[in-house]
Amino acid sequence: MIIPSTVEAALIRAVVISLYTWRRAEVDDPVDDDELYGWWGDSYPVFADDRIGSRLWLLRRVKLTDATQRDAEYYAAEALRWLIDDGQVLDVAISSARAGIDRLNLGVVLTLTTGAKLEIQPTPSWQVIYAV
Repeated sequence: MIIPSTVEAALIRAVVISLYTWRRAEVDDPVDDDELYGWWGDSYPVFADDRIGSRLWLLRRVKLTDATQRDAEYYAAEALRWLIDDGQVLDVAISSARAGIDRLNLGVVLTLTTGAKLEIQPTPSWQVIYAV
């Protein structure tokens, strides 16, 4: 097992928090009920439209289709965009692969400011059936 550097460990932690914390749903997002969820702190951001988490949770009860896979990649990229905007990384690449009929695995490759690549593969504990 390779132990990541402090910077890599911090980036991995940031990716996990960004992907698997529930961002508040947009008003036009399809939700099961009136609950938009999300972190209450997003109601009072320091910077306009600065939000934490992803909308991947919206996919928890949908059928896994090509559109669902595209939505998952979009939500993941949206959730990690702050890493580029804040100058933490140069680029974020999202990949996804179906694992059966009810599972989608996401992969993330960060291009660090040094130009090095940091590949982050999900572990089973990150995954949610019918989502990612």
